[in-house]
Amino acid sequence: MPIMVRVYIRSVLIGAALACCFVAALLALDVAHLRHLVLNSTVGWLAVVMLVAFNTIVFSGVQFAITVMEQAESPPSSGRRSWIGRPPRKEAVRVPVTTAPRK
Repeated sequence: MPIMVRVYIRSVLIGAALACCFVAALLALDVAHLRHLVLNSTVGWLAVVMLVAFNTIVFSGVQFAITVMEQAESPPSSGRRSWIGRPPRKEAVRVPVTTAPRK
């Protein structure tokens, strides 16, 4: 399985766990009387399922974005693209610039 697919699946699982904890905290703390609405409605379970599903989408997207952005900042740890020593230094080159006089 490709590395990015594994990273995405792991991000979705972490996002789902965070979403479940977030919805549990919302219901436990009775934010905006959500617990009351869920428990006293016949379709309250649907609201909980939708909260978990949509928060899973949001939290997994954030987890995946954080993971991808962290990979861009650090050099690869192994493989063909690993650095040998330091990356080559770039020399500064003077470039002559000509400007037209202002009128």
